[in-house]
Amino acid sequence: MSPIPELPYELIYGERAVRSVANFTRQDAAEFLRLAADIPIRTTTELHPLAAANEVLQRLKQSEVRGTAVLEIP
Repeated sequence: MSPIPELPYELIYGERAVRSVANFTRQDAAEFLRLAADIPIRTTTELHPLAAANEVLQRLKQSEVRGTAVLEIP
């Protein structure tokens, strides 16, 4: 077997991730909203159509997204 070659860390998108929130339960939401009422939380999102997914991914790779990019699925 040959050794696994090294991978430049910056190619891993610098800790960025694409993830779903489908596992977020109603109880999780209720608990979060109770906490959010006590903490000055401000969220920043960018809403994009699903058809723009490739462009949004490129913007993520180039650190051009401010906050969270959200793809709207019709």
